[in-house]
Amino acid sequence: MAQNINEKETTAVLLKVKDDTKKKTELRIRKVIIFTVVLVATFVIGSLCTFKTTKFISLYNLPFVNKADTAFIIISTILVMLMTPALALFYGGMVRKKNVLGTIMQSFIALGIVSVIWFLYGYSLAFGGDIGNIIGNLDFIMLKNVGLSPNEGSTIPHQLFFIFQMMFACLTPALITGAFAERFKFKSYLLFLILWVTFIYCPLAHWVWGGGWISKIGGIDFAGGLVVHIASGAAALACCIMLGNRKGYKTENMPPHNLTLTFIGLMFLWVGWFGFNAGSALSANALATTAFINTQLGAASGLLAWLGVEYLHRGKPTVLGGMSGTLAGLVGITPACGFVTPTSAIVIGIITGMICYILTTFKGIFKYDDSLDVIGIHGTGGIVGSVLTGVFATVLINPDGTNGLLYGSFKLFNAQIVSTIASIAFSFFGTILILYIIDKISGLRVSEFEEMQGLDISQHGENAYRLQI
Repeated sequence: MAQNINEKETTAVLLKVKDDTKKKTELRIRKVIIFTVVLVATFVIGSLCTFKTTKFISLYNLPFVNKADTAFIIISTILVMLMTPALALFYGGMVRKKNVLGTIMQSFIALGIVSVIWFLYGYSLAFGGDIGNIIGNLDFIMLKNVGLSPNEGSTIPHQLFFIFQMMFACLTPALITGAFAERFKFKSYLLFLILWVTFIYCPLAHWVWGGGWISKIGGIDFAGGLVVHIASGAAALACCIMLGNRKGYKTENMPPHNLTLTFIGLMFLWVGWFGFNAGSALSANALATTAFINTQLGAASGLLAWLGVEYLHRGKPTVLGGMSGTLAGLVGITPACGFVTPTSAIVIGIITGMICYILTTFKGIFKYDDSLDVIGIHGTGGIVGSVLTGVFATVLINPDGTNGLLYGSFKLFNAQIVSTIASIAFSFFGTILILYIIDKISGLRVSEFEEMQGLDISQHGENAYRLQI
């Protein structure tokens, strides 16, 4: 009798589980259908609006487009695009193996979400007509008024400039993910991507490159020291504060699980950086050549400076240290590469490499868990590079720039200090507010069990490796 009762209870439980599973499946299908309908409707309506307001021009009757410049920026765009998956490999190798796919996915998904945001309205907010020196207008939404003819003073199609800048927008929020590696909910991260690009990246890009107030006071940033690295570094600090430390931080050993993967990612980042910096000249000219040379010299001197200090401090130079120094040198030279001499690029790389080594080595006294040293390298390197641009910049390299402190002008140095402080404050406090809102909506961290299980399984249901490593 008891056995029959148990069998009936088991059958009832199985039927209930089956019924619950069926209901959940139906709910998910309905969500997918609703999402698809809304997405398609948005693009159809937007496309119709854009069609009515866009002036089309024959491909065979374009104003002057320089073919060499166009080819150069197309190649540069490809190189910058590759930096985001390269970052995924770079970060992926430095986390524990149970989090490698979750870490890769955080960079990978940025290529999808940010690209669409940039098309819908992001480009317009960053580079549209100025509103109060703060934000762009909506003249360029969904490529409205963004055609194949060059803008005034440009030699490349406007749409090419649009997609070149898109790749910067994709990379920047992906950089932040190294600070909160191994503990951020994926669905909350998706919301973070949308809000951060909309309310932090786009306004800051407008301030610096789109005719906003930083450009008006004379602040300069050739390829992203303020907009990319300082913004991501300040946001990383906000994320560390709001999310807290990883479980076991400082009590458990958390070494990189695959430095070979990290090295591959770093090498692709280095190659991509030539498109990032030299491409920012927007022309295949002498300035692009200078930026190219300065990029290599900044990276090389950062590499040597980090390894030298590490050897003196620890007694052994490490591959991870060399990669960190290279990255620090690349970050430091980014805002300055189109304004300084090659000799100054070496000095900037050395100073940045040494300062970043000190900050990352002794970050423990600050008690935040910057998992992959985003603050110590991107934030710190961006600050050092931006300030030193105000010291070493010269019109002998770029007539459109300004002389720095070394060449007798205090104006640029003061503008760089103001721009740097403003970028840090805006990104930091804006990110704090965004994270506070997300925390109220969906929470920020995975559960303790999910963190112990790893993001690969808990967030994505898959493993990176089948064999033990």
